[in-house]
Amino acid sequence: QLQLVESGGGLVQPGGSLRLSCAASGFTLDDYAIGWFRQAPGKEREGVSCISIRSSYYPESVKGRFTISRDNAKKTVDLQMNNLKPEDTAVYYCAARSFVRHGSSCPKYPNEPEYWGQGTQVTVSS
Repeated sequence: QLQLVESGGGLVQPGGSLRLSCAASGFTLDDYAIGWFRQAPGKEREGVSCISIRSSYYPESVKGRFTISRDNAKKTVDLQMNNLKPEDTAVYYCAARSFVRHGSSCPKYPNEPEYWGQGTQVTVSS
């Protein structure tokens, strides 16, 4: 059974850092592109980063502050978040999409992943 489990969320002050981790089980991580998404109260879910075989993507809102990395051997995909802002407050989700079924690009938009984790809360507040 394919499963994604996020961890690392919490409360941090503005300007601080958090490292989120997505642990994959039940499938071969090498075969999947992974995306990180977030959803704030009252807002639509949005992509904040994704990683395929050789490339990664960041929207302008997080570029230069967030870094995604994957370790296929450990079956984890991490999201390092620096210089956090109050507007980064949201539930963060990781999500997977098969390279075989959808090609080599990574999922940038919420309608693109096939599988989702349960999410981890990130709160940026003083």
